[in-house]
Amino acid sequence: MESLKEQYVKEVIPALMKKFNYKSVMEVPKLEKIVINVGLGDIKDNPKSLENAINDIKLITGQAPIITKAKKAIAAFKIREGVNMGCKVTLRSGKMYDFAYKLFNVALPRVRDFRGVSKNSFDGRGNYSMGVKEQLIFPEIEYDKVDKIRGMDIIFVTTAKSDEEARELLTLLGMPFKS
Repeated sequence: MESLKEQYVKEVIPALMKKFNYKSVMEVPKLEKIVINVGLGDIKDNPKSLENAINDIKLITGQAPIITKAKKAIAAFKIREGVNMGCKVTLRSGKMYDFAYKLFNVALPRVRDFRGVSKNSFDGRGNYSMGVKEQLIFPEIEYDKVDKIRGMDIIFVTTAKSDEEARELLTLLGMPFKS
């Protein structure tokens, strides 16, 4: 089994060069980073939830996340500025490709009634965002040890200049888009 990075070099680069008529390998879009964010709305009721979310992210990605804080106070949500609100991790190079492979081939197929991810979640600049409703789809998370089901946002940042290029890149890497 070859890694996603080897697959990118052997198959994805030649396919993208042919489809978009690139003259140089440096023009070919590539995956720059993957950002995984977990926002915690229940942190004021359950302060231990941040610790549990950090442990889950650490298990899933193999990298320690940073804690995100509220940028401004919102009285309606009882949030003060500077209060811990969640955690996020930015994956690059080897860990990024390992996570993408695990997400495409192990985690997403475990989602109940999974028919593919939306093709419409591109931002116009070649980046793709998706949400996962529960962390249980990842094989590292043990069902018995989960205190609460948490979702996460996963953002794929690419060097592509258009959504079409980014969609083709992610499709060739194995992203299961809806047909």
